Amino acid sequence: MLPIAILATILGTAKSPNGFLRPARGWNSWGIQATPNTTPSFPQLPGRVVNQEFIMEQCTVLVEPDLRAAGYDLCSVDGGWYSSLTDEFGRVTHNTTLFDIPALSDYLHGKGLKMGLYSQPGIPCEARDKQIFGSNLTVGSTFIDHVDKNDNCYFDYSNPATQLYHDELIALWAAWGVDMIKLDYVTPGSNIEDTRMPGNLSATGIAYHRAIAKSGRQIQLDISSNVCRSDPYWGIWTSNADSIRVDTDINSYGEDVFVGMPNVQRAIENYRQFVNLQLVDNKPVTLRGNLDNLFVGNPANTTGVTDNQRITLMSLWIGASSNLLLGSDMTNLDSLGRYLTTSRPSIEAADFCAEYPMQPRNPGTGSNQAKQLQAWIAGPDQKGNAYALLTNLGPNHGDGGYVTVGVGRQNVSITLADLGLRGGRLNMHSELVSPAYFVYINYQDK
Repeated sequence: MLPIAILATILGTAKSPNGFLRPARGWNSWGIQATPNTTPSFPQLPGRVVNQEFIMEQCTVLVEPDLRAAGYDLCSVDGGWYSSLTDEFGRVTHNTTLFDIPALSDYLHGKGLKMGLYSQPGIPCEARDKQIFGSNLTVGSTFIDHVDKNDNCYFDYSNPATQLYHDELIALWAAWGVDMIKLDYVTPGSNIEDTRMPGNLSATGIAYHRAIAKSGRQIQLDISSNVCRSDPYWGIWTSNADSIRVDTDINSYGEDVFVGMPNVQRAIENYRQFVNLQLVDNKPVTLRGNLDNLFVGNPANTTGVTDNQRITLMSLWIGASSNLLLGSDMTNLDSLGRYLTTSRPSIEAADFCAEYPMQPRNPGTGSNQAKQLQAWIAGPDQKGNAYALLTNLGPNHGDGGYVTVGVGRQNVSITLADLGLRGGRLNMHSELVSPAYFVYINYQDK
């Protein structure tokens, strides 16, 4: 007999708008760029920028057998790769003093890796008088009357030539071999502070999605960060993006460590709100919730959280079906970092949750509210397989969304009813250890 769950909704996934069935795995440079003191080999360059040699050094580690077998194949270059000057057709291109992106692409693809690039909605205003490739129109003919504090101009998305420009931009990047684009500072939402960026850049996601489809290359599109999830924007993201950052950056800017639990608590609370929207939709999940870079690879004194908390982070990122993009110094992975990212339990759980993202089912109530002692369930699938995750997120540091119930070790227990399962036969074993219990379940209804 097939398993019968009493869950109102079992979250399953389907192909994303750009044709992907699983979240990305690999490495992204921004964690180190934001906290360069964590990484001795970081280039001594101003403005948190990196160069090609550093990217190659970090990403070559992904070729090592255990990481390759675990599917970590994306090398994602964040801000700083692009020039303040566009090419002859007004397209954003690389800073030639730091990068040769086509050569970097050849290097990465030659090693069986993929390449990701960072982008923003605006482009340098100096492109204004250049002619859009394949047309007699200027790039400036697509602009609105808005310039931000960095002298970037923005597009009129009601102008058909705007899509033409984006088609040619993405065609260039596709020719370079780009496999993923992180599209940052999309509004409404994002942390634009005093940047003087326009308040609604949601149509950028549509323009990128259409351009990707026209390019003929399969490119993953990640929208960032913490963008508005109210209607009509929710529909725009679910129709055009493959993943979406549910929070702002979690890294500890300028400090000597990568991350701290206050920002992690905030990210998990944002994921809880995000996944509850998925439950309301009651449709196959095509838009992944991205929790930001994953900081679990380096020793605790570099990462900024304890080893037990590193286990918690790995478990939560896996369960959320988030992109698993390491932000750690890849040249300084320790034994726990390698185990968390490449062990059989981690990969089997990640593969399962890629199809069945976790939803909150809290101890004692089965509720989906924020709690210090949280429980989640991923699945069950049609064979009765599921994962339950129990976590103690610790005292609320301000943005966790919950009331603190205690400090130190806490007992956390759940029942089948809490998880939304009928009483039946249950086989279970722990996959990861305290303080996050990731439990594999095989459940059959009576």
